[in-house]
Amino acid sequence: MKSPLLQWAAFLFALFHVYVNVFATIPELWFSAIHFGGFVALCALSGNEATVDHAAPPLWLRAVNVVLAALAVLVTCYMIFFEDALYAREAEFILSDYVVTATAVLLAIEFTRRTTGWFMPVLIMISLSYILFMGRYITGVFAFPGLSLETVLYRSYFSEEGMFGTTANISATYVFMFILFGSFLLKSGAGDFIVSFARCLAGRFTGGAGFVAVIGSGLMGSVSGSAVANTVSTGVITIPMMKRSGFDPQFSAGVVAASSTGGALMPPIMGAGAFVMASYTQIPYLHIIAMSVLPAMLYYLTVMFFVRIEAKRLGLFADKIGDHDSVWTVLRTGWHFIIPLGVLVGLLIAGYTPIRAAAVAILAVIVASWLSPTPMKWQGIFDATVDGVRTMVSTALLLVAVGLIINVVTTTGVGNAFSLMIVEWADGSLLISLVLVAIASLVLGMGLPVTASYIVLATLSAPILFDLIARDAMMEALSAPDLPSNVVATLNLFGGDAMVALREMPLEMRQLLRAELLSPELLTGMLLSAHLIIFWLSQDSNVTPPVCLAAFAAAGIAGTKPMATGITSWKVAKGLYLVPLLFAYSPLISGTWPERFYTFFWSCLGLYAAAGLLQWRLDRPLNALTALMLAVAAVLLLWAPLTVYHHIIGAALLAAVVIWQRNQDKLSSVAQQ
Repeated sequence: MKSPLLQWAAFLFALFHVYVNVFATIPELWFSAIHFGGFVALCALSGNEATVDHAAPPLWLRAVNVVLAALAVLVTCYMIFFEDALYAREAEFILSDYVVTATAVLLAIEFTRRTTGWFMPVLIMISLSYILFMGRYITGVFAFPGLSLETVLYRSYFSEEGMFGTTANISATYVFMFILFGSFLLKSGAGDFIVSFARCLAGRFTGGAGFVAVIGSGLMGSVSGSAVANTVSTGVITIPMMKRSGFDPQFSAGVVAASSTGGALMPPIMGAGAFVMASYTQIPYLHIIAMSVLPAMLYYLTVMFFVRIEAKRLGLFADKIGDHDSVWTVLRTGWHFIIPLGVLVGLLIAGYTPIRAAAVAILAVIVASWLSPTPMKWQGIFDATVDGVRTMVSTALLLVAVGLIINVVTTTGVGNAFSLMIVEWADGSLLISLVLVAIASLVLGMGLPVTASYIVLATLSAPILFDLIARDAMMEALSAPDLPSNVVATLNLFGGDAMVALREMPLEMRQLLRAELLSPELLTGMLLSAHLIIFWLSQDSNVTPPVCLAAFAAAGIAGTKPMATGITSWKVAKGLYLVPLLFAYSPLISGTWPERFYTFFWSCLGLYAAAGLLQWRLDRPLNALTALMLAVAAVLLLWAPLTVYHHIIGAALLAAVVIWQRNQDKLSSVAQQ
């Protein structure tokens, strides 16, 4: 968006979103259609601009882009002006309905291809083919007789389950407002403050440059929520810093990619996925971000453990990264950047909706900048708004298009069939189910962005994960002596044995029993645990080859091989796989706050042991005995169902390895002298 005309269009489009979100009330389908049509038009017309390295596109392509932009406006206007006419005909399609709805679907496919590549469009086309005709040629649980073209187009365009349904509305409301907030915050200079603040906090420790990268990416990610944007914005500073301090360039890039990936896990913003999760689960957004603080800290601690171990291996010292200002000096010059975040969190706690809280926080960014030597003036406000719209283009088009897939999944019952397959393959094992979901997430992540991967996987597998996580609590509740008569009658249908009943009764029946026997608070925690597992596993597409966008971005900054950097980032980001195990088997999400802190404490030690085992060293390389001790320690510390005595034994084993290795270091130093 280089031309002034297009920039003004983006600016006014952003103002329209803010006005509708804060002040006006229009039908959700209309708002979603306008959201889609506007971003398609902006994307199409942006394609007519000359790039830095190339001349302007050929005339025929520019003409095509103008036509596509006009069609996007037509699709939007048709929803607004002809929806009532359709209902007056009792939803019977005429020729114009076919043409416009098919055009909308084709625009979604084409502009998703332009912004995210071929995987998503191919997936949409396969989904639509399945619901139209391909399902009748498939046997087994995925067999589907097919629907008429009229029905499919109606559900795709006019239905709240289609492309202008829930995910599109989330994009137009929550996601847009928070991306705009992040754009304003970064434009005001918060990025430099975050890196400086992280440097002051961690620069004096062994491997301090690596810690600066981790903390800086975590703080930046807490307001951006985008792994790639986080990598680029902080990596240009922290990757050269790590390289100068003595870290290997590939490891430096891997650490920044892994740390930036955690930005979507770090409250208060957590990317688009948190808003989608809130909509799917009906769990308040504030509750989701409150429950996500401790897990996010565990993830970043895991990355820092890898950094420390690598720094000890290389023999690095803190003084290699130079002098630093004090924390108070940095805070004195940049304390005003904290005000907008404080306003945002304070309004959420006070009960304001996330949309209104984000709108006020944007104003707080502008006002807070006036307390700095570089206040945001009109041009800065204009540029921040346009940058926010530019950042939003691919996300908006993606979230609208993914509604087509969700519509197919919910209409055809593919989600239930997928859950049945997991049940059959896992044979009631939660651990095997987690492995299967992780594999499915990895496959989806090769072609889908993180949010789309989470949406598709949550639709398919969240119900069965929730069911398996709740199974132990259900067994305990069913073993009570004074069960309600209707529950006893249900058990008698399966011979009276609770274990047999839970295994054989349909999922819908188990859901009814759960609602009757378990407390709403416990059910909320277990449901959130299931969705957070999927959400965390979906992040691995940023750091897992062959498609790892954050790692590729970091490799470009570090000048390293992209695929090798992806492997390194995948290794450093092991918390993406270890922490979700705690969601499934511990009260880290579903327990009381004392239980959560108890789990958090022992998990910190267990993750350090696991990191040492994966790196095959702590202060020194491991041998067979110390490796065995660390393996046992990691299991005893991380496996939440064990007693406190088991955890203490695990901590003692870890301490023994650390003390023994440090004594060996001292003996080696004395021998060298």
